[in-house]
Amino acid sequence: MSLLCRDAPREPLAELSRFRGEFYSCLTARSDALFELADAVLCGDGPVRSLAELSLVGEHRRGHGGLYAAVARGQVDEIRLRRALAEVPLPRAADGGLVLAIDVTCWLRPDAHTSPQRILCHTYGRGQDQHIPVPGWPYSIVCALEPGRSSWTAPLDALRLAPGDDTATATTQQLCDLVERLMTAGQWSTGDPDILIVADAGYDAPRLAFLLEDLPVQLLARMRSDRVLRRAVPSRPPHTRGRPPRHGGEFVFGQPDTWGTPDTETVTDTRIYGTATARSWDRLHPKLTHRSSWAAADGTLPIVEGTVIRLNIDHLPSGATPKPVWLWWSGTDATPADADNLWQAYLRRFDIEHTFRLFKQTLGWTCPKIRTPEAADRWTWLILAAYTQLRLPRPLAADLRRPWEKPSPPDRLTPARVRRDFRHIRPTTVCPARAPKPVLPGPGRPPGRKNTRPTPRHDVHTARKTQPPKRQTKKSTTPRPRRTG
Repeated sequence: MSLLCRDAPREPLAELSRFRGEFYSCLTARSDALFELADAVLCGDGPVRSLAELSLVGEHRRGHGGLYAAVARGQVDEIRLRRALAEVPLPRAADGGLVLAIDVTCWLRPDAHTSPQRILCHTYGRGQDQHIPVPGWPYSIVCALEPGRSSWTAPLDALRLAPGDDTATATTQQLCDLVERLMTAGQWSTGDPDILIVADAGYDAPRLAFLLEDLPVQLLARMRSDRVLRRAVPSRPPHTRGRPPRHGGEFVFGQPDTWGTPDTETVTDTRIYGTATARSWDRLHPKLTHRSSWAAADGTLPIVEGTVIRLNIDHLPSGATPKPVWLWWSGTDATPADADNLWQAYLRRFDIEHTFRLFKQTLGWTCPKIRTPEAADRWTWLILAAYTQLRLPRPLAADLRRPWEKPSPPDRLTPARVRRDFRHIRPTTVCPARAPKPVLPGPGRPPGRKNTRPTPRHDVHTARKTQPPKRQTKKSTTPRPRRTG
């Protein structure tokens, strides 16, 4: 039996009611249909397979025509919704600081030749180390991470990358705007620990750290195992002539003889990975050149120093052979406690993968065949708002498990199990959405008329071949003689 609203604590329920009212205020066009569509996503039985099936859920009181019209022509105030997501309670680390994870996930649309602004997204094939480019819409999503092992995160922002956007520049602007909203909402104030941003190897960590140096943030990212960094310049003897060097000796990840003695070394016993050994080297930086993302830089390139951490574990839960993990932290002078906290924070970055899988497989983020990118953005914000409504009433949900599932304690319920009980814990006394008005169907297209409007194609992986115009022959104006007899 689910927990009744009148017997539940008031704090989570009040926070959920406040967010639902703010979310409804962010819907500026076709607000009732969009709000009920988000409720249908949360109250549906089983994974979302299509938009048309959501119109059959009891919480959606409109037809499938209004549903599609709301997604295609509705309006969402993204600025206000971003501000509302930053004001909800966020998970904190052990020291009270915020840990944010950023990653890019793709909405693949390989057959949508009429959908504009698609980009070739790199996806992994079934074989080992196979990268297959597939056209789609990539989204950069930022989530707040919880301190322990969990499948929950707190989505805070989503940004679709348009063709021609530089990933580092777009990510920097996204993080700057997010940190400013968090400071305005009171989530961070002067004297609090710096916000830790965790990223994977797909990001240029030194460049992001250089672009974000004016913000109270620290960057932790994984580096590939074939990188080569440089040490700090050693002190020069007095009266030494010549130009002073800018870089010290090489630190090659694949050559242990170049590592030297680590500055810190810790050994931790874990339940899943066995013994975890972390070693760190202080003040290492890459040797930048005027290429790639630094091609447009003028003058002397900066030296971005950081701390390199090498993590080794005994075994993996899957039984595969573990490989060492190289991490780069934008801070310096790391203590053994800092090294342990950093690699444990990086392991929490994989919780965002659970959120992406829930978006796509359960909430149906990539199921609709949406044509325009504006409609895709609108549907994406609905999914983020729906997931936030799942996270806020977590203490109120009951474990409505299947007969073949194992029982779970209340504090360990997954988002999918909380979704089963959302229909009972959501506040139904005050519903912002209004009842639909009875309307008659339109006349439709007149009989015998066809749609002659051409549909533009937006192919990103193949060049469209244009056929040469047909040669027009001049018709003869001499009348043909009629056949008689």
